[in-house]
Amino acid sequence: MRAQATSTARVWGGLAVLALVAACEMFIPIEPVLTPRVRPAGLVPPPVPRVQPTSEKSAALRSYLTQVQSSQLTAGLLRQDGGGPDTPFTSDMLARNFEQIVFFNEYAGGELRAGVPGELRRWSEPVRMGVAFGPSVPPSQRTRDTADVRNYARRLARVTGHPVSVSDPPNFLIFFVSEDDRADTINKIAPRLPGVNISNVTAVRDLPTDAYCAVAAYASGSNRSTYTAAVAVIRAENPDLLRLSCIHEELAQGLGLANDSPGARPSIFNDDDEFALLTDHDEALLAMLYDNRLAPGVSLADAAPVVRILAREALNGPL
Repeated sequence: MRAQATSTARVWGGLAVLALVAACEMFIPIEPVLTPRVRPAGLVPPPVPRVQPTSEKSAALRSYLTQVQSSQLTAGLLRQDGGGPDTPFTSDMLARNFEQIVFFNEYAGGELRAGVPGELRRWSEPVRMGVAFGPSVPPSQRTRDTADVRNYARRLARVTGHPVSVSDPPNFLIFFVSEDDRADTINKIAPRLPGVNISNVTAVRDLPTDAYCAVAAYASGSNRSTYTAAVAVIRAENPDLLRLSCIHEELAQGLGLANDSPGARPSIFNDDDEFALLTDHDEALLAMLYDNRLAPGVSLADAAPVVRILAREALNGPL
């Protein structure tokens, strides 16, 4: 959870034709003709989604979050460089961070939980992401957010080696919703996913006031450590970079990097908001998570020796 710490337009131009009249040697303009007179079939633009006006509460939240983003950027936070010489990490640090982020969970049963290791959780079937918007989200923002999700899904597939795409039918829904339409939109669409209902989606639907976004993953099959569905909720009031940072963090967490750790650096899985976008360190975590030498349901104790090997390989190549 991340908390505070075009369409193409076709235009036809008219051609003004000038006739030369020899008798008086004058140019007499002829009225321009717009062509074609009838719009060709097949070029009718898609209907523009009806955008509901936002409430004062939503407008105030959008203004506030814009100020938050500006303040964080001024403070040197929300970095987009993926880490650098100022953020070195060793294989031991990578292994430690993997264990904290994969085997522990911010929330269990809807309540904050710490100190109790669980089992490794991830997807076995292909991840098919779908994007849904509340009625208040304008078309330009929908276009941008959809493109960002598509691009990031391709990156996640490349990094993990696991099938991740934006495709139908979705099993991982990403909602961009405002204060005005969040509950109605999620209640209407989210229960279409296996194992998701109005009751168990409450934790992400009812966002705390200090949260930019959240994600919940569900396991409705026989293996309770194998995800079968996920729901990410991103405030539409977030300005562009905060929305993109939510996409990066929540979608990666929905793949199995469920926790945050104050010791993880450079990483988006740290509540300090130093980094906005997935880092090289985080790509290594995802690659380790989906390595075939680990499996859903493995305990921390059993996984630890393999994790150390994977961490060394991530930084130095195969042993």
